[in-house]
Amino acid sequence: AQAIEAYPRKILQYMEGFLISKTVFTACELGVFDTLHEAQRPLSAAELSAALGASLDGMERLLAACTGLELLTTQQENERVLYSNTEEARVYLTHSSPVSLYHSIQYSSKTIYLCWHYLTDAIREGTNQYEKAFGVNSKDLFQALYRSDEEMVKFMQLMNSIWNICGRDVIRAFDLSPFKVICDLGGCSGALAKHCTSTYPQCTVTIFDLPTVVRTSREHFVTSAHSRIGFHEGDFFKDPIPKADLYILARILHDWTDQCCVELLSRVYKACNPGGAVLLVEALLFEDGSGPLTAQLYSLNMLVQTEGRERTAAQYTALLTAAGFTSVQHRFTGKTYDTVLGRK
Repeated sequence: AQAIEAYPRKILQYMEGFLISKTVFTACELGVFDTLHEAQRPLSAAELSAALGASLDGMERLLAACTGLELLTTQQENERVLYSNTEEARVYLTHSSPVSLYHSIQYSSKTIYLCWHYLTDAIREGTNQYEKAFGVNSKDLFQALYRSDEEMVKFMQLMNSIWNICGRDVIRAFDLSPFKVICDLGGCSGALAKHCTSTYPQCTVTIFDLPTVVRTSREHFVTSAHSRIGFHEGDFFKDPIPKADLYILARILHDWTDQCCVELLSRVYKACNPGGAVLLVEALLFEDGSGPLTAQLYSLNMLVQTEGRERTAAQYTALLTAAGFTSVQHRFTGKTYDTVLGRK
């Protein structure tokens, strides 16, 4: 009986999940955490509502919810309630933090959330939902993802924030020091390339990406100070892939069908120097499909947003083997993203 009574509470928590996420999204979008950080002192609801152009009643409710979520702390002063960021909010929810998730949160709120409104349709139809969500033809996946310069920058900021936090773990999962010439396919903002050059000082990294992405990366993310990071413009399904000792495909294959993955990996295999390798960075599912929950949810997101899916290590091994790679190994990092290494 106690177990049965626990179920409604669990289901209610799941039902409240969207309320929690939108509360965090809204607090970030309004600038609550940034304003508290910049003030360098606790602020009242009245001060925050005035600074952010919000109603006092609405701000009081938002701050109360953020306090309940343990993102803010409170203290009493002269009958006023004053609010401060928790350390977690300061580190991950403010713009200025080097490991901020602010841009990831904004992309989730403005793009992913809208696609997930059509999750039921995605499951019934087995296709992504960009056309319904944004009125954009999704036959060319990245034309849909990069449907405007603003949306492309948002996506690149999302990827940048992810690798700022997770990049170190995946780059160190295997010893990559033998590989001196590295090509990061779909390297986007260059965040993972930066982890490579800082972890392995003898390597150089070429980011291979679409011309518009390369231009934006040069403008916003990779500076002249990153002297061991270069760029190569092109479409890795169509254009020649530069020769390298190691190819990194981070969150690339999960966008595509098995057929497209084998096609791309075969092109990588042909370009790869003898003795070289390919490193896949993905959220691996357990072989029995029982988890992890994050990877299961990400696989639903791939249905809503792309042509692909999350896979098990064995499924990635099969794709690599079909393309010619051997001695495939995988590593669970214990974090969100894992690694698979195949050798030529």
